[in-house]
Amino acid sequence: MAKRFTCVECNKDAHELHRDYKNGILKITICIHWKLCVFCLLCEAYLRWSQLQGSEQSNDPADIIRYTKEWDFYGMFGVAALELGAFSVGVLSFLWLVQWLLGFDFELSLLLKALLLSSYGKVLLIPAVIWEHDYSPLCFSLIKLFVLTSNSQAIRVILNCSRRLSLMAVCVGLLLETCVAQALQTLPWSIQDFLPFQ
Repeated sequence: MAKRFTCVECNKDAHELHRDYKNGILKITICIHWKLCVFCLLCEAYLRWSQLQGSEQSNDPADIIRYTKEWDFYGMFGVAALELGAFSVGVLSFLWLVQWLLGFDFELSLLLKALLLSSYGKVLLIPAVIWEHDYSPLCFSLIKLFVLTSNSQAIRVILNCSRRLSLMAVCVGLLLETCVAQALQTLPWSIQDFLPFQ
């Protein structure tokens, strides 16, 4: 009977604890996709928070200002999570519809993990914000393009499908994400409206 291992991260069965490459080089097998997803969301939230007009320095010494800034960051994290959720729902819904029409099979959890892991390029937002310069908007656009290209490639590899289908899935996800972002911007409220004091 084969040995059964349990992952310390997700408590599910694992096929291996580590992979032994030559010369004693070990790769420890861990579940990283959810941690990477949260880290990418933090990067996205930090970018949005740094661009907020309310995050600028103020002469008011009251601690309320810091409290408001902190809640602004949490609000940006929530917005980034909603947009990522909308993107994922758009991609997965489109692929489910194609699966239903064409009759091919895919594993939903594996595809979701691939989408999350292929968004790793968002970590480049942090150095782009730190090294702010005149070309920052161009850098942000290139990072977004890199992430979307990575998402498309991940879909293509997981499903073993054509480039056209993976690009269409990413475009549908991006369209839904953009619609959610526009809807959130037009809502007649902001995070400051829910603060206990201002």
